[in-house]
Amino acid sequence: MQDAAQRLKNLAEQLLGAELPVRLRAWDGSEAGPPNTPVLIVRNRRALRRLLWKPGELGLARAWVAGDLDVEGDLYAVLDAVAALIWERDEDDRRSLADAAKDPAVRAAFRELLKLAGPYPPPAPPAEEMRRRNRLHRHTKGTDKQAISHHYDVGNDFYELVLGPSMVYSCAYFASEEATLESAQRDKLELICGKLGLRPGMRLLDVGCGWGSMAIHAAREHGVSVVGVTLSQEQAAYARKRVADEGLTDRVEIRVQDYRDVRDGPYDAISSIGMAEHVGSERYVEYASALHALLVPGGRLLNHQIARRPQQDESAYEVDEFIDAYVFPDGELAPLGTTTGNLERAGFEVRDIEAIRPHYALTLRQWVRNLEARWPEALKLVSPGRARVWRLYMAASALSFERNRIGVNQILAVRTPASGESGMPLRARTWNT
Repeated sequence: MQDAAQRLKNLAEQLLGAELPVRLRAWDGSEAGPPNTPVLIVRNRRALRRLLWKPGELGLARAWVAGDLDVEGDLYAVLDAVAALIWERDEDDRRSLADAAKDPAVRAAFRELLKLAGPYPPPAPPAEEMRRRNRLHRHTKGTDKQAISHHYDVGNDFYELVLGPSMVYSCAYFASEEATLESAQRDKLELICGKLGLRPGMRLLDVGCGWGSMAIHAAREHGVSVVGVTLSQEQAAYARKRVADEGLTDRVEIRVQDYRDVRDGPYDAISSIGMAEHVGSERYVEYASALHALLVPGGRLLNHQIARRPQQDESAYEVDEFIDAYVFPDGELAPLGTTTGNLERAGFEVRDIEAIRPHYALTLRQWVRNLEARWPEALKLVSPGRARVWRLYMAASALSFERNRIGVNQILAVRTPASGESGMPLRARTWNT
């Protein structure tokens, strides 16, 4: 009888209709596949049961998070190869896969895989998985708080390890590929302050303020008064300590508050950096309208948001299963055009859009490098499964930005009054000079 790795390779290639581009190592120590390539390690039969009982992305994710699957070598190369083999086939390839499922030989291969996988029942999902909630009641204040807590309340020490001293959890802005992560994050915060036209004495609302970096930078460097709101208790506690250490408690207030509950406007400017992805499509106009109402006439909004590519049939859009279950529960991505349209429907005038997609790939690769360099320390701060979630999602996201599967944009919008005097300069991009 063939060893486990060769059997797995033969079965996988028969089921997928393509040669495996990576080497396989099975639980019995056997290997099969092309030499001198990264190795996909199947540590036990439980990995196969996860894939058989939940085929596709979620089954793979569960096996990875549980440690049933691992990679030896370049994780990016393995993710790229798997994506091309499974998720990025064109329509003809997907049709051929459906036809293959009717092939008696393929069905026999599937039965053989069932025997190789071992007995029922399927393994329970890893503890790090967010259990499914009622999908009909997403993006209420309660469910949003639960989703934010799942992602952000995993330990500030862990985020310090991954993000570095800047403690900024959004796309940096690199002057060059050689720039440090810290300098690129500082440049991103300064770029946003320039776009918002911040001046001493202004009031800034920072929606989704994270660990307080934008609020502190704006108050310290531009003399503004800032209110930062977050739904994460851990973020708020950390941000308040940073504010106190900077001696800025007279100018910066950090609240645990939903943006829908902010009632003390008007503000001269609003920053929303990496927060709008949590809002949800059915709530987006409500989100934009709430921020519009909080601005003075002529006030500016800087909306920094990840975007996906548009689909021919937008009703067919589905949230990424791995991201939804393990990373950003209930998070949704929208095409850039949808976002700008919703901002306009809420009354904003969109004055500038800057696409900074390559910068996020660079940012994510640096976060992955930070995590991998301090992996033993990370495992003391969070569970092995949680650390594996972050490593996978950040590496996969870096590739998605590099391959133009997703992008990120800074949208500058103004609450332009009826007079049409927006207060914007004739040459808007003076912040780049």
